[in-house]
Amino acid sequence: MTDNSAAQQIASGYRTGGAAVDLGAVVVDGEADAQAQVRIPLATLNRHGLVAGATGTGKTKTLQLLAEQLSEAGVPVVLADVKGDLSGLARPGETGDKITARAQDVGDGWQPTAYPAQFLSLGTSGRGVPIRASITSFGPLLLSKVLGLNATQESTLGLIFHWADQRGLALLDTKDLRSVIQYLTSDEGKEDLKGIGGVSAATAGVILRALSNLEAQGGDEFFGEPELDVADLLRQVDGKGVVNLLELDDVQTNPVLFSTFLMWLLAELFEELPEAGDLDRPKLVFFFDEAHLLFDNASKAFLERIEQTVKLIRSKGVGVFFCTQLPTDLPNPVLSQLGARVQHAIRAFTPEDQKALSRTVKTYPTTEHYRLEEALTSLGTGEAIVTVLSETGAPTPVAWTRLRPPRSLMASIGEDAVREAARSSDLHGRYSETIDRESAYEKLTAKVAHPAAEPGGESGAEPGGTAPEQRGGEEAGLFQKAMANPAVRSFFRSAASAAGREITRGLFGNRRRR
Repeated sequence: MTDNSAAQQIASGYRTGGAAVDLGAVVVDGEADAQAQVRIPLATLNRHGLVAGATGTGKTKTLQLLAEQLSEAGVPVVLADVKGDLSGLARPGETGDKITARAQDVGDGWQPTAYPAQFLSLGTSGRGVPIRASITSFGPLLLSKVLGLNATQESTLGLIFHWADQRGLALLDTKDLRSVIQYLTSDEGKEDLKGIGGVSAATAGVILRALSNLEAQGGDEFFGEPELDVADLLRQVDGKGVVNLLELDDVQTNPVLFSTFLMWLLAELFEELPEAGDLDRPKLVFFFDEAHLLFDNASKAFLERIEQTVKLIRSKGVGVFFCTQLPTDLPNPVLSQLGARVQHAIRAFTPEDQKALSRTVKTYPTTEHYRLEEALTSLGTGEAIVTVLSETGAPTPVAWTRLRPPRSLMASIGEDAVREAARSSDLHGRYSETIDRESAYEKLTAKVAHPAAEPGGESGAEPGGTAPEQRGGEEAGLFQKAMANPAVRSFFRSAASAAGREITRGLFGNRRRR
C-alpha cells in the first residue's frame, strides 16, 4: 500500500492556483498515489529546467509529455527531434494495456490527441521545411564554435567580421566569408586593414581549412537565405501552440553545428523579442536536446555568453529546458539557473559515474522520504526524481514521480508523412527555395575584376569603356522611368544608407535586426 500521508505531504508542495503542466503521481515505497499529483506551474517555466537521464530511461517521452501540455495551453514549443521519434506528436496516440495501466496508476484521464506540429530541417537536404541562417547573422563567436577555432583564431575571425560589417558587406554563405578572407590576405586587402589590425596568412589558412571541412560535412547547405524569421516559431493553431520539430536525426554528421544552431536560435529570440515581465505562461518554451554538445570544448567567452543569455531571456517570456544524460554535463553557472529538475535514472557503473551521482544528489533539496543515491539508480522507465519552483518561487519537495503517458503517438509517423506535412505547410513556399542575392562574394569579385578608375580618368565610364550616355536609348529610358518612381528612389536611398552603416551585433555576436 502507498504511504498516503507521505505522498500527500510531498504533493502539497506542488499545489497550484494557476495553470500547470501535470507530470504524474508521487511514488513512495514503490507505489504511486493517484491523488498526489506532481506539476509545474506555467508561470514558473521561464525559470528554465533540466531533463536528464541515461539512455532508455524515458527522457524523450518526458519531452513529448511536456510539449503536449504546453501546446494545449497555447504555448509554442521548439523541440529538436534527434532520433525522429517525436514526429508522433502530430498523430493521436494508440491505446494499449500498458497505456491504460499507467494512466490509471497516475490518475490520468488519458485520451488520444494530436497536436499541431511544424516539421523543420537544418539546411536543404532534410525532410522538413528548410531553415537557414546567414553567416553575417550567425556572427563570429558562434561560427568560431562551429569551426573549432582557438582564442587567437576566434579573435581574428571577429576582426574579419568587423571589417565586413563596417563596409556593409553581407556575408550570406560560406563563399562570401571565403572571398573576404582571401581578399584581406591579398596585397590589395592588406591596405584596407590599416588602422584596425591584420590577418596573418597562417591564421587565415586555418580558418579557411576549417571552413572547407564544414562545407564537406554539409554545413554550406545551412548558411544562406532566406533566413529563418523567429516570429514563425511563435504561432498557434486553433488556440494550441505549434510544436516546432527540428529534424536532427543525422546529428552525428556535425553535432557541433546542430547544437550551436540551437544556441543561435535562442540568441535570435533574445534579440528580437521585447521585454515581457511576469507572465502567467511563457511565450515559448525551447528544449535544448543533446545539450552537452554545446558545452564541449567551448571557449570561456562562449560559456559566459550562454550563462548571460539563460539569465536574461526569461525576461522575454522564454523558458529553456536543457536535455542531457547527466546534470554534470552542464557548467555550474548554467545549472544554477534551472528551476525545474526532472531526473531520470542514472547508471552508476564506473567510478566516474559514482562521482557524477554524488554530485547530482547534492544539487537536490534534502528529503526525509527517499535515499536519493539509491533512488536515482532504482528508477523505472518513465519515472523521475522531480523538484521544481512553486508559484511563490520556493523549491518544491523532492518527489519520486511516475510520469503520465503521452497522449500523442509514441513513435515516428514515417519519413514520407513528414515530407508531405512539410510540403503542405504555409512556411514551405517561403523557405523552400534558396536565394543567392548580391553579397560580399559578388562585390569583391567585381572589385578585383574591375578596379577603380585611375585619377584623371573618366569617373563616369563603365568597365569596357562605355559611358552611361552611350547606352541604348531604350535602356536609358527604362532607367529614367524607374528612377521617376518615388518608391524606387526611396529604396535606393535606404540601400545606400544601409551599405554605409556598420552592422550592430548582440550579446552572442549575432546580427541585431532592429
